[in-house]
Amino acid sequence: MIRFFILFLLITLQINAQQILPERQRAEVVDEILADRFNNLLPQLMDNSGIDMWVLISREYNEDPVLKTMLPATWLNARRRTILVFYRNKEENKIEKLAVARYNFGDNIISAWDKEKEPDQWKRLIQIIEERNPKTIGLNYSDAFNICDGIVKTDYEAFMKNLPDSFKPKVKSAEKLAINWIETRTEREMIIYNQLVDITHNIIEEAFSEKVITPGVTTTTDVEWWLRDKVKALGLKTWFHPSVDVQRSNDGLGNHLYAFSNRPENMVIMPGDLLHCDFGITYLRLNTDCQEHAYVLKPGETSPPKFLVDALKDGNRVQDIFTSNFKTGKTGNDVLKASLGQGKSEGLNPAIYTHPLGLYGHSSGTTLGMWDSQGGVPITGDYPLHENTVYAIELNTTVNIPEWKRDIRIMLEEAGFWGKDGFRYVNGRQTKLMTIPRVMKHQGN
Repeated sequence: MIRFFILFLLITLQINAQQILPERQRAEVVDEILADRFNNLLPQLMDNSGIDMWVLISREYNEDPVLKTMLPATWLNARRRTILVFYRNKEENKIEKLAVARYNFGDNIISAWDKEKEPDQWKRLIQIIEERNPKTIGLNYSDAFNICDGIVKTDYEAFMKNLPDSFKPKVKSAEKLAINWIETRTEREMIIYNQLVDITHNIIEEAFSEKVITPGVTTTTDVEWWLRDKVKALGLKTWFHPSVDVQRSNDGLGNHLYAFSNRPENMVIMPGDLLHCDFGITYLRLNTDCQEHAYVLKPGETSPPKFLVDALKDGNRVQDIFTSNFKTGKTGNDVLKASLGQGKSEGLNPAIYTHPLGLYGHSSGTTLGMWDSQGGVPITGDYPLHENTVYAIELNTTVNIPEWKRDIRIMLEEAGFWGKDGFRYVNGRQTKLMTIPRVMKHQGN
């Protein structure tokens, strides 16, 4: 019992140190954010999209990805068949939030279906539509944006079968509205996002330290699973399995897909290695995605070699070029083309594959390159930048290292925010290599 209490206390202290809320308080924050988004953000998005009625339909365990982001904090899934109706009356500056379901949809959306009065759920939905007589009815289907393609075949067919013929011409894809809902961050969400990225950085900093890594013993796979265990101990989740890889002087560059699919496992970490990780967490329904580097000091070294320090500077320069090309209304493909061209004109060898980040890790919004599509990405890359959006600024630059007789890649990824005041990193970026172990100046090593 004493051992259990000590363990519990240590975990609690860790959580407090990281400013991580207990579940009950998390739920309160999630529901408060949802209320703000429904009442203040959604009306603007519906006006911008030209859709005055948005209908979302899901069944339990088969949720529309957009509807899933709207679930009350105490709902882990939809219940039975859940139908949400948002009706925007712009003339009266009102928005109705209705659930054609047996229960209130949390505190934000009231139930609009009394099964005793109308046993048929579809008939009740049609009554709501007829009473409001919308100009457009948006449904979540999309060819290119997977998160916005949430209505399943059976629900779509049932909806259209029950919908009166006079309303069928009003049905259209809610793609733009769904993307905007997913990609747009509120002021409070951005305050929280700063904390998320800080937590992510702190976990990486501990992973890339002598607390976790013993050169000559610890493997890259050991560190990956340490990251998973750390996240779980903090009461958090990760939305993808972390990766840790090594670049060193006595290895060839290998396949160009090395860091993506052909990365060797269980490599023993050695002095002189350049380490890289790809890691992200989920907290308060937001996601992070971060890539950083660390150098394993050789005996007698107190800092990384200059050629690696300079290589990181090249990576930072690619970041600066890339984010300086952001402009509201500019497409992802235009930003990509301009950034690659400028980087190459400066003698750099960049690759850019940045994606929207937020309610999902690989979220909906503007795609700015893919690692295997450096010439541009059809459709999603043609989507323009909007303000109040977050991106995983993900890219690399290949640098020739004569001392190692090979090329290396500096692979960086940080959460970045685009708003009315321009671009900023949500919580900084890596500009110096971490060292393993940390240098202890009082010991001269």
